[in-house]
Amino acid sequence: MSSYLSDAALFLVDTILGIYILLVLFRFLLQLTRADFYNPISQFIVRATNPPLVRLRRFIPGLFGIDLAALVLLIAMEALRIFLSGYLLGESAKPLGIFFRSIGELAKLTIHVIIFAIFIRALLSWFSSGLHHPMTALLHSFTEPILKPARQLIPSATGIDFAPFFVFLILMLVLKLVVNPVVNLGLEFLN
Repeated sequence: MSSYLSDAALFLVDTILGIYILLVLFRFLLQLTRADFYNPISQFIVRATNPPLVRLRRFIPGLFGIDLAALVLLIAMEALRIFLSGYLLGESAKPLGIFFRSIGELAKLTIHVIIFAIFIRALLSWFSSGLHHPMTALLHSFTEPILKPARQLIPSATGIDFAPFFVFLILMLVLKLVVNPVVNLGLEFLN
């Protein structure tokens, strides 16, 4: 019976904290790429993530346009998620391992969010040419700063934009060569 309860608790921890971590990450990435702040979706994300960030900003100022309070909140929440998940699974908790794993998992989530956004934008470009929907406009303003440098390196050929594919390759290499070793380092410290 207790394994059923721990499975349910693990599901709730992963789901609730995971969704909030994703919202804070969206806010951080949208601020970083200077996406449209007045978009209704952006406004929802700001309202949902504002309560803890307003308090944190009293102690943690921004630096060079980077919202350090959101970054600290992300790391703390991911560390809490990893700690609670480990506790529910009966694993030991070592702070250094939790820290490295938190950084790695957040980097992995960031790369997956960017890849997913670029993929959805590419799919939407096949079906609609307008930016009339708030989600389409937000995807465009979020992914354009990421795709623009790739377009300067690899111009489109015969009307085909290879920039998303190039960015995908670079992000997957970063995932394999940088992020996965950090996650594995965190797992080694935990074991």
